[in-house]
Amino acid sequence: MATRRSTFGKQDRERQKKARAAEKRERRHDRTSQPDTDEPVVTTDATPDQLLREIEVLHARFDAKAIDFETFEERKLELFTQLASLEL
Repeated sequence: MATRRSTFGKQDRERQKKARAAEKRERRHDRTSQPDTDEPVVTTDATPDQLLREIEVLHARFDAKAIDFETFEERKLELFTQLASLEL
């Protein structure tokens, strides 16, 4: 005979899931609203060596949890795009 799960347990899990999502959204919003002064500024006339160094710094900041994954991926894509355009 199969046992039925309590609907209260499911509702409780859903409430907790929504609360965690709201907290995560709030943290993400707080990070994006604060300007990041440590982030290196890339100019269009950067050399490949400078771009590679900035990629290293970006990886170090991500490893130190100074930036989130979304920011890391966006910035990495920008740097690799610039690097690829220089090598053409």
